[in-house]
Amino acid sequence: MSRMQYARIGSRLPARLRPLCWSLAAFGSAVLLHVDRLPIWISVFALGAGIARILLALRGAALPNAWLRVAIALALTLGVLAGFRTLNGLSAGSALLVAMGALKLLETRARRDDYVMLGVSLFLLLAACLDRQGLMRVPAYALQLWIDCAALGVIATPGALAGIRPPMKLAGRALACALPLALLMFLFFPRLSGAFWALPGSSQAVTGLSDEMSPGQIDELTVSDAPAFRVEFEGAIPPPRERYWRGPVLHSFDGTTWRRERGRYYLEPRVQFEGPAYRYRVTLEPHGHSWWYALESVVAAPDRRAQLTLDRRLVATHPVTSTVTYTATSHPRTVTHEPLSVLGRRYSLELPPGQNPRTLALATRLRAEAPGAGAYARAVLDYFVREGFEYTLTPPKLGSNAVDEFLFDTRRGFCGHYASAYATLMRAGGVPARVVTGYLGGEWNPLGQYFLVKQSDAHAWVEVWVDGRGWGRVDPTAVVAPERLRRGLYDLMPDAASFATRLARDNAWLAELVQTWDAVNTAWRQRVLQFGQSSQLALLEQLGFDSPRWQQLGVLLGSGLVLWLVWMAWQSRFWLRAARPDGLARAWRALGARYARAGLARGAAEAPLAYAARIGCARPDLAVEAAALASEYAGLRYGPAKDPGAVRRFTAKVRRLPRVPARNS
Repeated sequence: MSRMQYARIGSRLPARLRPLCWSLAAFGSAVLLHVDRLPIWISVFALGAGIARILLALRGAALPNAWLRVAIALALTLGVLAGFRTLNGLSAGSALLVAMGALKLLETRARRDDYVMLGVSLFLLLAACLDRQGLMRVPAYALQLWIDCAALGVIATPGALAGIRPPMKLAGRALACALPLALLMFLFFPRLSGAFWALPGSSQAVTGLSDEMSPGQIDELTVSDAPAFRVEFEGAIPPPRERYWRGPVLHSFDGTTWRRERGRYYLEPRVQFEGPAYRYRVTLEPHGHSWWYALESVVAAPDRRAQLTLDRRLVATHPVTSTVTYTATSHPRTVTHEPLSVLGRRYSLELPPGQNPRTLALATRLRAEAPGAGAYARAVLDYFVREGFEYTLTPPKLGSNAVDEFLFDTRRGFCGHYASAYATLMRAGGVPARVVTGYLGGEWNPLGQYFLVKQSDAHAWVEVWVDGRGWGRVDPTAVVAPERLRRGLYDLMPDAASFATRLARDNAWLAELVQTWDAVNTAWRQRVLQFGQSSQLALLEQLGFDSPRWQQLGVLLGSGLVLWLVWMAWQSRFWLRAARPDGLARAWRALGARYARAGLARGAAEAPLAYAARIGCARPDLAVEAAALASEYAGLRYGPAKDPGAVRRFTAKVRRLPRVPARNS
């Protein structure tokens, strides 16, 4: 159907049904924002309630009685409680609001009820904005707000706004006028530190590294294209061999699984940093755990939301259930001349008794041939190169002596296998070692000027203790698959990627499109969603304020508000100006001016036929002419429909009239 056909349908709708239809449209479109999060039965009930309300209105039938509505409300509440196990929270609250809003439709009688339905729609819009704030949903939210404002106009003046186009036009103009004020408030209204609109974090599991690693129990490593975090460097960018993003550090080993230390504490020696300092900003995606990722080796905790542990991990005070942004400084290496503590050495040499005997024998033989810890570490790496180990994402499963089977039988695995085997050999040879998990590398986005680190970049390596140097990174995967340090996992093993990922990477224009969208979406999140107190102060610095303070925000806000009010007052001149008369009215005014020149001016409130009768009494010679013209005008103006051709003929007839002859003596 064309836009003109929709407009005709809307104009033919009875005035008494317009508020109901618009409140239904506002509520229905608001429900669509949540339809993928709602239980199916609630969506079906909302649809059925809307259809039933329209049919009842068209037939003029009675609405359900109060007892039936109370029973339905109780059943809906119990249904939501059974489905969500609670009535609290965003998901359960939104579902209950949709159910009760649909029930409210079955008792809408007066204008007040339509206002209530509109309020429900606005609350559902707010809930959707709090739930999901991605850039792709912004047009849907804007359209919903537009519909809500149009519905408000129709409910307030149901007889004045007929059809679809006039209410939408009025709402669009109002929103356009409010947009500068909204932008002004967004930029300069003083903000409190922290997230003012934050909601409690969800307990839903999300993608991320674990604090355990059992490579022998995995026969196929599933790679994910989901983003882990994004990094923007301020100044120099580290080379690929130094882009190790440190995460959980695993100390305990039971022969199969490496785990993070729990309940064991010992002092680490003080370190000195070596190499250039890299300063960067990390935008971390939610992963449900309490650790942050930083480039090795981070100097200090970025802020009070996290602390730097003794093994140089960043541990947050709360699990990361929403996007977190922080700025850190790191150096590529550390050095210490202090000895490792007795407890630290004991914990870093522990191995389960009676397991992996062949590995222990190999370590004894290689250690006997190496004069020191550094030489032994290099000898184990040479063993991986010499014995033909293979990097693969589909290794065979291993048994209880997982390291033995990997080193002497299968010799096929991914980074976890090599890190586990190398750390075990180091400990068996008397060299303290621990496994470090995190991410390696990242994909450069030239448009956004940042690195995108994906879940597929997850990696594991080893830290060994060398007296006089301290803990140092050793990546055994690098000697088996050297390209892993310079290229991403998908470049190294393209068959591991999904069809969609391969398609995007094999087509240059599609890959560029994906990167462009990621850059735009990242800018939206950083510049808009994370716009807070620090962003306001930075904006003041860009505007020329040397020492920005919140008082200056108030001055800018007040000045902008005054300018907006002045602009609105200027615009109101045009809105309050009387509407320009149409062609028929202009012709009638011209006819009145013709008779006014003969001393027969029309009164401001004088009806056309009454005016013609007065002309006939004063000038009998003009009675027939005035009566015919007045009757024709009244028929065109107040008749069932104006014929454009008849209006043009009437206008032409008025123009051809001669001047009024002088009064007869």
